[in-house]
Amino acid sequence: MNYFVQANTLRCIGCRTCMIACVVAHEGKRIFEIDPDGYSFNPKLFMVKTANLSAPVQCRHCENPACKQACLSGAISVKNGAVLIDEKKCIGCKNCVAACPFGAVEIVETTLCENGEKRKIANKCDLCSGVSTSPACERVCPTAALKLVTKEIFNESLKNKRAAAVVGS
Repeated sequence: MNYFVQANTLRCIGCRTCMIACVVAHEGKRIFEIDPDGYSFNPKLFMVKTANLSAPVQCRHCENPACKQACLSGAISVKNGAVLIDEKKCIGCKNCVAACPFGAVEIVETTLCENGEKRKIANKCDLCSGVSTSPACERVCPTAALKLVTKEIFNESLKNKRAAAVVGS
């Protein structure tokens, strides 16, 4: 089972702290101390807010990801329980965007080339793979609305739900 971040819509206040933490973790810089044009503000999640609730939309890191199947360039892979995009391989074709059943992939403009040329590439949650020991969004959420779901947590939750179903019958 792959890991994923689960949002509790009853706790989320829509403050977008998770989005800022994501950018800070992936930029590797102190974004508040540098020129706003000196980095790409491309969080790997985005906030959905309605009149009644708010929650970040993030990749669910599927077992058999449709985005990976749809990727023409082979830029999407699964490593250590996370679905990852190799930005250098991505051609920005948008097939992954169309294939994702959760709407968690978006196309963003970024500077990847050495000559400063901008490119459009796919962007989505990578569970902070390679940049942090745990997802930055989970660590900074002021209301603890975000939780990294591991295989152990998932199995425990499933066990509890089955036990409650038997008792409630």
